[in-house]
Amino acid sequence: MASLTDAKRLVIKIGSALLVDRATGDLRADWLKALAQDVAWLKGMGKDVILVSSGSIALGRGVLGLPRSELALEQSQAAAAVGQIRLARAYEEVLAPYGIATGQVLVTLEDSENRRRYLNSRATLETLIGFGVVPIVNENDTVATDEIRYGDNDRLAAQVAVTVGADQLILLSDVDGFYSANPQTDPSARRFDVIEQVTPEIEAMAGEGVSGLSKGGMITKLMAAKMAIAGGCAMAITEGSVSRPLMALENGANATWFLAQDDPHLARKRWIHSMKVKGEIVVDAGAAAALAKGKSLLPAGVKGVTGVFGRGDPVAILGPDGRKLGQGLTRYTAAEAFRIKGHRSDEIEAILGYPGRAALVHRDDMAL
Repeated sequence: MASLTDAKRLVIKIGSALLVDRATGDLRADWLKALAQDVAWLKGMGKDVILVSSGSIALGRGVLGLPRSELALEQSQAAAAVGQIRLARAYEEVLAPYGIATGQVLVTLEDSENRRRYLNSRATLETLIGFGVVPIVNENDTVATDEIRYGDNDRLAAQVAVTVGADQLILLSDVDGFYSANPQTDPSARRFDVIEQVTPEIEAMAGEGVSGLSKGGMITKLMAAKMAIAGGCAMAITEGSVSRPLMALENGANATWFLAQDDPHLARKRWIHSMKVKGEIVVDAGAAAALAKGKSLLPAGVKGVTGVFGRGDPVAILGPDGRKLGQGLTRYTAAEAFRIKGHRSDEIEAILGYPGRAALVHRDDMAL
């Protein structure tokens, strides 16, 4: 069975039904304080932790006195605007006593489907993690419409896990795992301890959630599992309402683990390698040697740029002899890359007129 202590980077998804009391619409403050203990425990072991938290609409709904029934889009957006402030402040207050800083990151489905926005999100999360911050990620419900929504935070959490190369994704839920049928309506339902592959038979067993607050049912959790394990990230579904649910999971609480199909970094490299390139970047011998040692590609080592590509597009990286060394996602457009080629990173702002990123292709976005 997987152990949280084995992971270097974890994404924890927290559902609305865990954070917000159904009867009162208030935050479950004691539960959140206990969760903060778990986060501090993981951080104390040197783990990177990202929280994907539902709850903004549920909190705002209570403040605005809105009904528990389905809300109109503009009502949901208003509730999210009110609730997001309270949600962010609540996390800040419970983690601050442990010396842990938090940062709010609001995203939409477009941010993962658009490669440029995807790279922006990845860079922001990586930078926050580098500073020791615990990012609090949520869907940006104040602006998202149906066309650009995830619609549930299970899949959002899986996308975040793949984006940041997490080893484990933990879905804190109102059920203690994946069952062969809905355990609340079928007493013969059995829980799976481990699922190695999400087969059509497994998918046929999925039912919908009944909490009344969360939108994600078991079907969305399976969709999240498929996305996570394909990206090299193991995923667990476990009961989250208990005090210190992560410690409980580590101590053997009921859960279903979906096993990762590969290492997250190798999975990402294969994904990048499978893309059709839109241009070529020729590097000098010094840059080629640096890339072979796992370094990022800096503009100073670039001799030539061909093709038409935008930021985030895949480009081939060629050595001085024209041999393909690999490919990666560029952090500059073709026009920008051409202008800064051969120049030091500290010269980029003077050339382009605005600050840029030091690397033209970062090592995390490269497959050699």
